[in-house]
Amino acid sequence: MTQSFIHIDSPNYIRLEDLPKPPNWSAVFGNDNPLALEIGCGVGDFMLKTALDQPDVNFVAIDFYNKGCYKTCRRMDRHEVKNVRVLRDEARLFVTDRVPKGGLSAVYINCPDPWPKKRHRKRRLVNREFVEFMMDYMRPGADFYFATDFDDYGIDVAEMLPKVSMMQNQFGTDLYRHEFPGYHLSKYMRKFMAEGKKIYFVHYKVK
Repeated sequence: MTQSFIHIDSPNYIRLEDLPKPPNWSAVFGNDNPLALEIGCGVGDFMLKTALDQPDVNFVAIDFYNKGCYKTCRRMDRHEVKNVRVLRDEARLFVTDRVPKGGLSAVYINCPDPWPKKRHRKRRLVNREFVEFMMDYMRPGADFYFATDFDDYGIDVAEMLPKVSMMQNQFGTDLYRHEFPGYHLSKYMRKFMAEGKKIYFVHYKVK
């Protein structure tokens, strides 16, 4: 897919070519705080609120789209956020190349592309294979958050996660919930809710 690139000049932005494989995240952030990952940061509103709420966590926000990275950086810069770094990359490649095994304390995935046509659904990011792949990179007790407005995506993920033996549902007997107090809503979630759509939230921890 062709993108028109916007130059990003921000202390919160890291170009992939400037990041070693594997990176020293403690050196990048200047501290040894826990490392969390948002996959698909959009325009950065969710990340901003979450990072401000958790100043003792280092957040890496990635997006495939240059424009999303640009908007996220601008938002972080305006609010002088120090605990977020933004990168443009594809999720699996980034995790494989730039995240240490057992290095993540949390993963956030909000409203990923639902690929609504049946013939395209195999392209969806979150499936059992992907979650089991992520287990190598999440430490015991790490949080896994997923949210979508797309009904069958939400139900598919909610019904799949109990089959991943290393994960424990934090919603008790509920496979998903439509309300999640304390979890910030992204711009897209608010837009979908204003249209009358329900958000499917799931929250698991690594055992």
